[in-house]
Amino acid sequence: MFDKNQKVYLKPNVVIEPLFDQWYAWSHLISPATAAKNITGRHLKIMDSYIMAPKIHAEAVKNPKMLGGPFMDFEGDRSQDVKQMKANTMAKQEDLLALAKAIDDLDAMLEREAHGFSLEPLYDQVPDLLKGYVELVYDLNNNASYRLFESLLYNSKFYKPSSQTIALWLATDDERPFVLSTPRLDEKNVLPFDIDFADARIDALAKMKREARAYDEIKALYEITSDQEALFESFFTTEAPPSYEPYTGDQVRMRYFGHACILVETKDVSILLDPVISYYGYQQSIDRFSDMDLPDQIDYVLITHNHQDHILLETLLPLRHKIKNIVVPRTNTGALQDPNLKLMFNHIGFENVVEIDEMETIKFADCIITGVPFVGEHCDLNVRAKICHHVQIEDFSMLFVADSCNIENRLYEHIQRELGDIDVVFLGMECDGAPLSWLYGPLLTQKLDRARDQSRRLAGSNFERGRGLVETFNSLELYVYAMGQEPWLEFISSIRYTDESNPIVQSDRLIDYCTGKGIIAERLFGEKEILYNKHKTKLEEVMG
Repeated sequence: MFDKNQKVYLKPNVVIEPLFDQWYAWSHLISPATAAKNITGRHLKIMDSYIMAPKIHAEAVKNPKMLGGPFMDFEGDRSQDVKQMKANTMAKQEDLLALAKAIDDLDAMLEREAHGFSLEPLYDQVPDLLKGYVELVYDLNNNASYRLFESLLYNSKFYKPSSQTIALWLATDDERPFVLSTPRLDEKNVLPFDIDFADARIDALAKMKREARAYDEIKALYEITSDQEALFESFFTTEAPPSYEPYTGDQVRMRYFGHACILVETKDVSILLDPVISYYGYQQSIDRFSDMDLPDQIDYVLITHNHQDHILLETLLPLRHKIKNIVVPRTNTGALQDPNLKLMFNHIGFENVVEIDEMETIKFADCIITGVPFVGEHCDLNVRAKICHHVQIEDFSMLFVADSCNIENRLYEHIQRELGDIDVVFLGMECDGAPLSWLYGPLLTQKLDRARDQSRRLAGSNFERGRGLVETFNSLELYVYAMGQEPWLEFISSIRYTDESNPIVQSDRLIDYCTGKGIIAERLFGEKEILYNKHKTKLEEVMG
């Protein structure tokens, strides 16, 4: 037991896990319409499947070919718990279940009634639940659809912060079940709290990884009961964490944290892209930077797009108190598949959200951030909440194109005329990608046949497309990243590569091609640090 008023730190491997109705919370569970459709199109289907055949799920999760499939991964039979969870969902989420049905009914009505004539008479046939929340529209080919007034839905009974909770537990390794198909059931080592994501108590707890606080204060703040105290106390230590050394040099420091997460620092500014960050404090076989390697203040967090491996609430919520500005791609389409990120972040406690559009710039000190359009990786859906980033510091430039699939190189030729050549390109080459239904299936009105579904992929660039991009920008260096390779990504990406995997083969080809042309090239993995002159000459490389 800690003494009264004894100063303690939060252990560096404590996970502050965000949950929505016991499911791992990601951005599509925040926006009301996508949350509704995921409950009916994903959660209830998986629960029904597990209740019917838990043994099939237990066998499926042992098969590497089934990784990322709709199978719950539990030790032993938890079907009774899942039955109770389903009953709770049906009772608690009555409004969202009704919203999902209303969206389906609206789609069916438009398909049945909208044939190119005026849509005005059809407003009377909009499901009552959606009246005033939608605008009926045609595209220029007279295909009928609708747009949601998403801001109004957030201010209605359909936004459910009461469904948001957190769970605290200690990470001891990188192994976790795939979170899109395995909910969080009661576990003896996991402490749940009915705290919504905007609650300032999350910030208070997260700050304790670096700032000691009296144990009795945080215990009182979280209203810990006697039966919770032993577990709660195990999350704290009197041992101070390693001190963070701010970067004070005259160069540009790049640190790779895994997947698409990169920290760009000068002595005056810090820029963090797509934060998905590992924990520190347990034995690890792969060297990595952790959240303990982040500065105490992050000037800009840049988000490329609205997928769970680029917006990870488990990372972002504990960093919220450090972030001065979070920059998101602008969208206001009102399309179901394209929720507004500014609205989402605002409603979970981020008050400093900046939207950036294609070829729009943010200027400060000696740095310019430019939003760069990209295509691909969204299964041909009309999604505007996606943008890449060009970072210019004095005359040194970096381009982070994440999951861009260079389908049409003319796009980058146009961009090159505006931005000029790029010194260092970071390119995602997960060029197989999951099919449309893997992520967007719950939002679809009509189920696609397998051939069409498999043809529409969440895929990045292959060798030929990557080569075109590098040649267009006359890059001096290329780093392949955003591959989902790191083991601490598997619980959200479900990716395991071999040497024969197509993304590995394709990226190896591009690296060999670049090397043959005198371009420095590497596929990033684990951690890496590089120092650059602001005048383009690389000074030092530290291998991770």
